[in-house]
Amino acid sequence: MYFNETNKFFHGIMFHHFHDDSIHSKSQGSISRDDLYKIIKFIGKNNILDAGDFFHKFKNKKLKSNEICLTFDDGIKSQFDIALPVLEDLKIKSFFFVYSSMFDNKPDFLEVFRYFRLNYYKNVNEFYEDFFNSLNRKKIDEFFILHKLKIKNLKIKFPYYSIEDIEFRLIRDEYLKKKEYESAMFSLMNKKKFVPENFFSKLFFSKEDLKSLHKLGHLIGLHSHSHPTLIEKLDFEKQLNEYKTCISKLSDLLQISKHEIKWMSHPCGSYNQDTLKILSDLGIEIGFKQIMTIEKEKGMKKINNSYLELAREDHSKIMKRANL
Repeated sequence: MYFNETNKFFHGIMFHHFHDDSIHSKSQGSISRDDLYKIIKFIGKNNILDAGDFFHKFKNKKLKSNEICLTFDDGIKSQFDIALPVLEDLKIKSFFFVYSSMFDNKPDFLEVFRYFRLNYYKNVNEFYEDFFNSLNRKKIDEFFILHKLKIKNLKIKFPYYSIEDIEFRLIRDEYLKKKEYESAMFSLMNKKKFVPENFFSKLFFSKEDLKSLHKLGHLIGLHSHSHPTLIEKLDFEKQLNEYKTCISKLSDLLQISKHEIKWMSHPCGSYNQDTLKILSDLGIEIGFKQIMTIEKEKGMKKINNSYLELAREDHSKIMKRANL
């Protein structure tokens, strides 16, 4: 049984990466076509609503505690190639939250860097070692000691990440500036003769992919323009530009009114009160966070704290519970 006393409330299920036996290689956190079928079976297809139905029932305050929706973040090509045929086979319409810079052929390098570290090293820990050694290792270790409690708390919050995963994300997001991080990554990629542009079509949605999803009845939503990992650190005007640009580009691509896009998810689960005001002013009526708990530091008082802070369960936790 999927539902129990800890998750008996409406929420979303969050997916990112998929693998197959040909184009999309198996990687950290990725699942197969068969895994997706098994997850849906474990949850119970009768508990899964089409994205549109979930939205309308939410708006009318008619969602039941055992009703969920499926969500896919980041416009990752493997979702289109592997997950979409499963969704179509089972007649499930889902939310796809995409950031828009990829359609200008300027994708966020988060996905490119991920592909590099998981495919050009024997394992991810070998990459972490190489990455940390490319910086000032002594200062890095001092930083980890200083943030020991934070690392411990993040491990509790995101149990599907290893300690090394968490340490890497802290260095990426808090220790280094964006340009410093990218410079370190480009240096490592040059050493291994990795050319990012050669992999764009393999990693990201094309404009035609996006249009196809829309025509099939899936709901395309906001995920910012350039996918900052910590959008909450940006000032109001920069956040506003991220979401205004995203809604403008997606509506143009799909040839629909901006007012028709009413859904979003927070990139990397990052947002603050400025973000919520911006999204509300843009007419967004439902938004998803990244976790299933109450973040008191964000002022939350309940799990589904507001219409822009609905809970999502990561697929990896479901895999673990279902022994898949």
